Amino acid sequence: MKIDLKVNGKRERREVPPSRTLLELVREDLGLTGTKAYCHSGICGACTVLLDGAAVSSCSLLAAQADGAEVTTIEGLADGGVLHPIQQAFIDHFGFQCGYCTPGMVLLTKALLDEVPEPTRDEIVRYMGGNICRCTGYAGILASVEAAAKTMSREA
Repeated sequence: MKIDLKVNGKRERREVPPSRTLLELVREDLGLTGTKAYCHSGICGACTVLLDGAAVSSCSLLAAQADGAEVTTIEGLADGGVLHPIQQAFIDHFGFQCGYCTPGMVLLTKALLDEVPEPTRDEIVRYMGGNICRCTGYAGILASVEAAAKTMSREA
């Protein structure tokens, strides 16, 4: 099946089998390995990408469902060599340990802040609850999201 989509601003035209997931397309076909594969059932959040700005689990979405859409992976968030403010906040506020969940957490934060530019702590906790981190205990992640929100609201 033929699909046509934009990935990180670049147009991609691909022939994919009907069973190909968006995760497989991103990682295996396009070599964008920042998107992680873990549970393969859409519950951990490691494979989170943005599909037309909305956070989705790429492991449970068929590539064909992204036909005509714009997909953003962690590789597409930075502007050239300059990290996005969310990425910088995760570094500055220790929002990661092993780093495996971090790409999904960063993209989920982007979706949250696009929807709610100045979220409360409770809103952040509820929104981030779909992404599992086994290392940090979430304190650094929450601090990172709050810092990114402040930085981005000042820049707006």
